[in-house]
Amino acid sequence: MCCVHDTIAFEQRGIPGAVIITQAFTKAAEFQFRAKGMPTHPYVVLPHPISNLSTPDMQTLTAQYVAQVVRHLTA
Repeated sequence: MCCVHDTIAFEQRGIPGAVIITQAFTKAAEFQFRAKGMPTHPYVVLPHPISNLSTPDMQTLTAQYVAQVVRHLTA
């Protein structure tokens, strides 16, 4: 999971990062965070799957998570 790896690298440099994944990848994200010594790092979970969504549907879905991402980046 490159997004987890990248977020950890950012966080270690003092740069806030937010991981956004779908439900199907929560176990993998938890494993990666634990393996990198950040077992309690938060992440944003979207429903799965999303690849079949139209652009308008994806925009509607992601709009529901903006506040959560902002919280992760500003905490």
